[in-house]
Amino acid sequence: MFFIFGLRTKVDRSGVRQEVCRNCGNRAAQVITRRVTKFSLFFVPLIPVRTRHTQQCSFCGAEYDISRADAQRLPVG
Repeated sequence: MFFIFGLRTKVDRSGVRQEVCRNCGNRAAQVITRRVTKFSLFFVPLIPVRTRHTQQCSFCGAEYDISRADAQRLPVG
């Protein structure tokens, strides 16, 4: 008997907002994404292992982590 297991990451784009970038200082579109990594057994995602919210600047491409509260609190538009 054998088991097929692993990790699978799903990336969801939460939205885009206009904001000043922490890296370059330009006011540009910031893309907010949510990455959820789940433990999979027989190709069925079962248990979430890690959830990350990131923000990426469309001008310079810098990407950094933000808290879940920041991702939900700040207006998207």
